[in-house]
Amino acid sequence: MATAIVTGASQGLGAALAAGLADAGWSVVIDARHGTPLEEAAAAIRPRARAGAQVITVVGDVTDPEHRRRLVAAARSLGGVDLVVNNVGGTMPQAFMDTSAKIMEDAFHFNVATAHTLLHAAVPLMLEGGGGSAVNISSAMGRLAGRGFVAYGTAKGALAHYTRLSAMDLAPRIRVNAIAVGSVATSALDIVMQIDEMRVAMEDATPLGRIGAPEDIAAAIVYLASDAGCYITGKIIEVDGGTEAPTLDMGIPDV
Repeated sequence: MATAIVTGASQGLGAALAAGLADAGWSVVIDARHGTPLEEAAAAIRPRARAGAQVITVVGDVTDPEHRRRLVAAARSLGGVDLVVNNVGGTMPQAFMDTSAKIMEDAFHFNVATAHTLLHAAVPLMLEGGGGSAVNISSAMGRLAGRGFVAYGTAKGALAHYTRLSAMDLAPRIRVNAIAVGSVATSALDIVMQIDEMRVAMEDATPLGRIGAPEDIAAAIVYLASDAGCYITGKIIEVDGGTEAPTLDMGIPDV
C-alpha cells in the first residue's frame, strides 16, 4: 500500500488532493494547524479510500521541525512514505510599496523553505523503501506577471526552480515535480465565485472557459505519483486552463 503525506489538507485544494489519492488507493497522512477541520476532512475522505487505504491526521504547523518528524513517523507507521505533496503555501497580494522585506522573507519561508524541510525529513524514509516522489504545489503566477504578486509570484517561481534543482540532487531514486496551478475554485476564491461579474471575467480570461476544479489538480497529482509518470522528474506541469496572463485584475493603481 503506497502512502502519501499531504500538507495543508483540512480544506480546499489540500483536502481534494488527499481525497483524490485515497480514491486511487493511497493511504494518506494529512496535516493542518487546526484539529477540528482536519478531522472533518479526514471523515469525508475515509469513505472514499479504496483497497484498505488509511487516513491519518497529524495536527500542527509544518514550519515546526517536531511536527515534520511526527508526519514522517505517521507515514512510517503505515509502512513508509512514497509521496510528499507540499501543498502548504500562499501569500496575500500586496502592492509593491506595501511589500516589505519581512513580507518577502515570509513568502519564501512559507512557500519554499517548508517544502524543502519536509522533503528533507522524508527522504531517508523514502530511500529505506527504495525511492519515491514529491510534488510541489506552485502557481501559474510563478511564470506570469501581474500587479500585486511580487512576493507570491517570486516565491512560487523560486519553488518551481527548487523543484528542478532538487530533482537533479535526488535522482534517480526520488522524483520531484511541481504543478503550476491556475485559478481553482477553492475557499480562496469564494468571494469571486459568488460575484457573477468577477467569475465571468475570470472564465472569459481562461482559454478553456472555466475556473479549475480541485479535482483537476488531484488528477495531475495521481498521474505524477503513479507508474504512468515514472519517467518524469524536474518538470513543472501547468494545470491552468491554458492561461497566459493573470485571470484576475487586482486593481492596483500606478505608483
